[in-house]
Amino acid sequence: MVKRDRAPADLTIVVSSGKISLYDLYRYDIAGNAMLCGESAMSGSAINLRYFSLGLLTQQPMSGYDVKRFLKSLSWLIGGPSSGSVYPALRALLQDDLVTMDVELRQDRPPRKIYTITDAGRHELEQWIDRPVGPGTSMKAFMMRLMLASNFSRARLTAHLQQRRSQVAGHQLALEQIGAALDESADLGQRLALDYALSVARAELGWLDGALDQVSQELSPVEVE
Repeated sequence: MVKRDRAPADLTIVVSSGKISLYDLYRYDIAGNAMLCGESAMSGSAINLRYFSLGLLTQQPMSGYDVKRFLKSLSWLIGGPSSGSVYPALRALLQDDLVTMDVELRQDRPPRKIYTITDAGRHELEQWIDRPVGPGTSMKAFMMRLMLASNFSRARLTAHLQQRRSQVAGHQLALEQIGAALDESADLGQRLALDYALSVARAELGWLDGALDQVSQELSPVEVE
C-alpha cells in the first residue's frame, strides 16, 4: 500500500468534532494505532508497563521472564514490549518498594528472581486504576487495562467499558458520515476499507454491549446501591 501524507480534499467532511478525512479514519487498527485528525490516539494514554506489571503480580509472584512471556503470548493483540523494557520496569518497582524480590536457586540452572507485590504496590495500583482515562485511549491501552479487571471494582469496570463504547460509537458515526459522503466513483479500495472499518466498529460495539450486560448481571446488591 502506498503511504500518503494527506487525504484528497474531496474525501474530507465536517463532523461534530471538526474535519475528519477518510484517510485519517482508515489509520485505525486492532492494535490501537489510531490517528484521528493528525493526533496520535496513544498520546496521554501510552501503555504503562509499570502498572501492568503490578497488576500481573497481584495474581501471583512472577519472574521477569514470566512477565515477558505473558506479554509475548498476547503480542498479536497488545504488541510486545521491547526486549530490554521488562527488567528495568521491575527493578524500578523494587527500588520504589512496590515489590519484593527473592532469589530462587535451581539445580543446574541459573537462579530466578521472583517478584512479589507489596501492600504499597497494591495501593499504587489502586490509585492508577481510579485515575481517569483520557478520551483518546487506544485499543491497546483499553485491552491492557481490561486484562487487569480482577483488580477493578464492578463500578470501575463498568465505567471502563462504557467509556470505550462511547469512543467506538463516535468512531462508527464518523465513518458512517464519511460513507454517506462518498459517491459511486469512489475508489474500490477506499470503499472496501471503509466497510471493513465499519464492520470492526460494529463488532466491537456488539461485544461491549454483551460485556456490559454480563457485568451488570454479576453486580451484587451492595455494588448496585
